[in-house]
Amino acid sequence: MPRTGARGGPQTRARIAEVAARMFLERGFDGVTVAEVAREAGVSSVTVFKHFPRKEDLFLDRTVDAVELLRSAVRDRAPGVDVLASLRATTLRLVDDRHPLSGVNDRSTPFFRTVAASPALTARAREIAAELQQTLADELTHDPSFDGDAALLAAFFIAGYGTVLVETARRLIADDPRDDVLADHRARFERLFDTLTHGFAGR
Repeated sequence: MPRTGARGGPQTRARIAEVAARMFLERGFDGVTVAEVAREAGVSSVTVFKHFPRKEDLFLDRTVDAVELLRSAVRDRAPGVDVLASLRATTLRLVDDRHPLSGVNDRSTPFFRTVAASPALTARAREIAAELQQTLADELTHDPSFDGDAALLAAFFIAGYGTVLVETARRLIADDPRDDVLADHRARFERLFDTLTHGFAGR
């Protein structure tokens, strides 16, 4: 029986997400129900939905982390550091640390395969990207030291980040040599920020 008393807190959320990820990776996203995740995690379905309003968010569960990283890149940068430099440093740090949001974590390949096999996950990933774009645009709009086009920069950055991830996902799923993929992944992020900083002229 579900332990309905284990309802709150980050530990419960983390346990549910861990169980869900394992089940989705083993059986595919569409092959697992929320009720099965709840039962395996020892909670009720109601508790699952308190932490994850949508089934897709059980697997795409790092949106809050991404929002906080974007906000921190804008709000917490040192005086004199422009937004693009801060976003660049944050992005490359994620890559170098092999953070799950970098796209080159040890579990990225099975993650990408699961998302690619599920239209529901693919659609939700696009929605999340749009939400992150709006978050970054809002942050830039309210930053007194930023005098550029907030909506345009946010659109370019999120679209560019997503493009790098999609190409890396394609290559990882195709079993391209991992070391080559990782090197190209970082290099493409470098090119993204060079282009955002200097533009396309002469390239």
